[in-house]
Amino acid sequence: MIIKLKVIPNAKEERIEKLSVGEYKIKVKEKAVRGKANRRVAEILAKYFDVPVRNIKIKGLKTQKKIVEITGFNF
Repeated sequence: MIIKLKVIPNAKEERIEKLSVGEYKIKVKEKAVRGKANRRVAEILAKYFDVPVRNIKIKGLKTQKKIVEITGFNF
């Protein structure tokens, strides 16, 4: 499954919000420094979709808008 994601780093609370089919907004407490926010995004998505973190592949590592490929589960 491929989804579009808008990431808000350095947020007060962590939250994932479904905007439309295949489009999400996620807020993380981590700052966008040395990949910390991206690692946290992968952890949150893995928990949300109930897959291992290794099944989350993020494209767009240096931008807020990302394309994420999630593998290893059936709908």
